[in-house]
Amino acid sequence: MSCYLGIDLGTSEVKVLLLDDQHQLLATAARPLGLSRPAPLWAEQNPADWWQACCAALDELASSYPQYMVRVCGIGLSGQMHGAVLLDEGDVVLRAAILWNDGRSATECQEMMDECPALAQIAGNLAMPGFTAPKLRWLAKHESEVFAATRCVLLPKDWLRLQLSGEKVSEMSDAAGTLWLDVARRDWSDELLALCGLSRAQMPRLVEGSEVSARLLPALAASWGLPADVLIAGGGGDNAASAVGIGAVQPGAGFLSLGTSGVLFVVNEAFRPNPQSAVHAFCHALPGRWHQMSVMLSAASCLKWVTQLTGRVDEAALLAEVAQLDVAAREAAPLFLPYLSGERTPHNDPHAQGVFFGLGFTHAGADLGWSVLEGVAFAFRDGLAALQSAGTRVAQLSLVGGGARSALWAQLLADVLQTEIVTHAGGEAGGALGAARLAWLADGGEEASVCVAPPVAERFIPAPPNASLESRYQRFRALYAALKSEFQR
Repeated sequence: MSCYLGIDLGTSEVKVLLLDDQHQLLATAARPLGLSRPAPLWAEQNPADWWQACCAALDELASSYPQYMVRVCGIGLSGQMHGAVLLDEGDVVLRAAILWNDGRSATECQEMMDECPALAQIAGNLAMPGFTAPKLRWLAKHESEVFAATRCVLLPKDWLRLQLSGEKVSEMSDAAGTLWLDVARRDWSDELLALCGLSRAQMPRLVEGSEVSARLLPALAASWGLPADVLIAGGGGDNAASAVGIGAVQPGAGFLSLGTSGVLFVVNEAFRPNPQSAVHAFCHALPGRWHQMSVMLSAASCLKWVTQLTGRVDEAALLAEVAQLDVAAREAAPLFLPYLSGERTPHNDPHAQGVFFGLGFTHAGADLGWSVLEGVAFAFRDGLAALQSAGTRVAQLSLVGGGARSALWAQLLADVLQTEIVTHAGGEAGGALGAARLAWLADGGEEASVCVAPPVAERFIPAPPNASLESRYQRFRALYAALKSEFQR
């Protein structure tokens, strides 16, 4: 039996996972991470905390499962994207890492778009504060001494790789989230690097996610009871790795993540940017493939919010009431715009706000609950339309995230998107499972047998198109258009 380790560096925790070559999930361990917000819009973490958490989780596996650790053939890495870890000439970290959810660099984003009109087509994305490149432009202005001392910029999971192997390497899916990659060519762009006063010399070398990137340092292998010379795969950014874990690896395959935020991810056989609709076009973690994502900033978090707003015990209690509403009540419910923290795809509007439209004395908490389920589903339809406008087609979507527990919501999504929705047993393993699978591929595993979809737990077939639902969706779209100028005010 061969085993593979997946290490997923999230924002709130580091998770490690042991997988065998029969797709059995043998063990997991996790350690929490804190987040620092030293100023408005800032979000930072100390990379040393990542390494401490990673080591503690691996120590736990080594102590509890030595019989599996000794069989590990490869390690895969997954992690939060877009973060900036700055190293000096001695590979010492110069400052806290600036994270994906840091919003300080809006001015620099506009500067980059103005200076390089081709940026969105080269990088596949608009310049947004979440990406890595604007962070470095901000540093050049505001922390010039740190910027001048920077000899290498690494993404979070790639800094972990440096600690594990001594090698500075990244891979295509995560590098695509920097705004420094020519996403079609899968190579660094000298033009985009120059916008930040950087060069290739300050970038790690690139591999595909399923390729060998480095080898584990012998001292670390010995400390965790691993064989000598364990390979480390390229790995993937969190969403690309999650796609590998869910089996979304062929063109047209995709998943819908109904978590705090919402992601609609679809695999493409070619680079298909659609930046005007705030669609993200990235490299996949597997060679010769790309993917598109539509991203909404508030999804299942809207349900949690309305549950608290209406005084229900929990989301399940509210959903039970919503399920009792008849068709007439659902058709008379208020319309809901789910923009509680602004919106990304397709509006790219940080000023957008949440709205209940059409409230009356007859409405109760269950009506608002239905409105939220429907509004989130409508926003996903906007995202799917943005993907389709760039030529993307999808026949089925896997549903993952906390919202996947609601069969009512899953069926509504199938009806609104007119797309079959399936849920999977074990789909919560996420990026760590995908990372382990990428290690398996780097060790010689065949994609067809490694990247299989987990067993289907439930299947939701879309009902025939419904005139009332379509009318409500068109009103939903018109409502945002009517209020956009007021949001700006």
